[in-house]
Amino acid sequence: MADSTALTFAAGGLLRRDDGRLCLVYRTRYDDWSLPKGKVKPGELLVETAIREVSEETRCSVDCGGFAGRYDYHVAADANTSSGPKAVFIWHMRLVDEHPFDPDDEVGAREWLSPTEAVDRLSYQNERSLVRRLLDPSN
Repeated sequence: MADSTALTFAAGGLLRRDDGRLCLVYRTRYDDWSLPKGKVKPGELLVETAIREVSEETRCSVDCGGFAGRYDYHVAADANTSSGPKAVFIWHMRLVDEHPFDPDDEVGAREWLSPTEAVDRLSYQNERSLVRRLLDPSN
């Protein structure tokens, strides 16, 4: 198990289609709905992680835009994950091409929702807050 004081870095995206709908993924292992994201690999830049993870989890080709925000949380340990602080960096992304989606052990579903629907569906407050800022940038 890793040192519980070590900060884990992750990155992902607010992936939008031209109609404004956002892509959320259902993570089977955690039984949750979230923004597509994942851990940084050694030697990888945060933006590279964001593009790779969003592409892998959504099965979409994406165009990465500007930085959307960051949130932090504490990971509780389980059989596969050590506990500790985690920082997640999120970029705005635009859908380029949507490929067929086949569920796997990591991602069981992909859905395109309006930002308001996405706020209602997301499992975690930190991600809901990020999408709310997208809806109302004055927040």
